[in-house]
This record gives sequence, structure tokens and C-alpha cells, in this order.
Amino acid sequence: MEEDVILKISYRIKEIRKERGITIQELADRAGVSKGLISQIENNRTVPSLMVLIDIIKSLDVDLNQFFKDISDSANKAPVVVKRKSEYESFEKEQALGFLYKRILTKSIKNATVDIVLLELEPNASRPMVRTEAFEYKYILAGNVKYHFEDQDIELSAGDSLLFDGRLAHTPTNVGTDKAIMLILYFFEEVKA
Repeated sequence: MEEDVILKISYRIKEIRKERGITIQELADRAGVSKGLISQIENNRTVPSLMVLIDIIKSLDVDLNQFFKDISDSANKAPVVVKRKSEYESFEKEQALGFLYKRILTKSIKNATVDIVLLELEPNASRPMVRTEAFEYKYILAGNVKYHFEDQDIELSAGDSLLFDGRLAHTPTNVGTDKAIMLILYFFEEVKA
């Protein structure tokens, strides 16, 4: 499977939903799933089952062939992947003010997908606690960050790192006066139906 197929699918769902003026709640109601699940799918926090994915695509009134038209398997890729800084794709996640994400690389490896992201966290950036269907590794490149979990807070400075199960509710806060920069690796396990 192409390294970023999952990300392309979630991006396509969000793009079509917005183009058609459909709210997350409306799409959830049409597909018979929760609003939270649609949000998690669109923000690359979970991978839907095949049946749920088909229900969501049908709820967008899009032909399956049309939906997957530009999402293809590319077996001819070289084993060495170079991605230039100028090619990093900026994206947003839910209710995150002052968070600038840049996708560096996503790669499917056997039964897992690794998503590598740079996060620039502005002072006073905020978002609610989130959960991700992945293990998360954070490496602080610059600044000072406090990671909030339900039962503890962990302060990190440049050079510190953190690995945790993203299914734990969490959110970071920039506790410094300058922008904090983090390298983030998400490890998504392939769910077998």
C-alpha cells in the first residue's frame, strides 16, 4: 500500500465534506457513526474499518471509484525516500489554536503505518484533550512543553522525549515565551477485521 494512502483517504473525506457544506455531525448522522469518530478519522487519529469507510463515502454521495481515483498503490517507489523541507504538507487538526502541523513522512511498514510530523506550538496555544489510535513519540527540538494527561503533567525541554499510548487523553501546552517545536512520530497498528 502506498505510504500515505490512509492520510489521503482522511484528507479526501474532510475535503469533500467541506466542499459540500456538510457538518461533521450531519456526516456522522448520515453514516450512522458518532461525530467523534468522523473527527478522529478526518484528523488522522484513527483508521476506520472498511465497512465504516464505505458508509462514510456513500454518505458523502460520492461514487467509490471516483473517491479512490487518485488514491493508488505505487509499487514502483524507490526504497529510499527523500522529502525536502519545502515539500512538507501543512495541515490542521481539530480545535487546535496556535498549533502548526507539518507532515514530514508517512510510511506503511508491514502491519503498521508510521506518520512523522513537525509541530510548531505557539505560546498560549490551546486545544482540548485528545486520544489517538496510535503510539506517539515526541522529541522536543526547541522550547519548553508541558504534556497534560488525566492523572499527571510532564514538563519537557529541548532534547527531551516522550513515548506513550495515544489512547490516553492528552494535550501539550507551550510553557515558554517562544515557539516550541516538536518532532512527532505516530505508530498506527493495522487493525484486522
